[in-house]
Amino acid sequence: MGVKSFTEENTSPVAASRLFSALIVDSGKLIPQLLPHIVKGVDVIQGDGGAGTIEKVHFTDGFKFSYVKHRINELDEKNRVCKYEMVEGGPLGEKLEKIGYEVKIEASGDGGSVCKMTSIYYSNGEFEVDEEEIKEGKETAIGIYKVIEGYLLNNPQVYA
Repeated sequence: MGVKSFTEENTSPVAASRLFSALIVDSGKLIPQLLPHIVKGVDVIQGDGGAGTIEKVHFTDGFKFSYVKHRINELDEKNRVCKYEMVEGGPLGEKLEKIGYEVKIEASGDGGSVCKMTSIYYSNGEFEVDEEEIKEGKETAIGIYKVIEGYLLNNPQVYA
């Protein structure tokens, strides 16, 4: 099995607690509302939203994938850290076994935040991780992040 890891860091004028609540804690409710042209909905298959929870994200017709399943391995709201894995659907299959993610949102000195997102791609057997698919996944994640950030900036009372 091959493993490749990538880290992305973004600064935001949005407070860390608000960004974590929207991006992680309430993402299953918020993302379908903000991106209905991409995400139909999110179902909790197992768990209560904390560690051990499995969520199934349903994409709209015409999207590249019909669904993905994520398993939350760690959710630390106090330190604003979430570790989870894509365990089924999406780009997983013959080449990729799973994709691990870690999101950490820290307060910055100016009242905003710094969001560090790490993705770890685990390939099956001798397959190499496709750099183009990684780039596509990264762009999608940053796009979702920017939509949520924009929503929070335009609605300062939300998650205040």
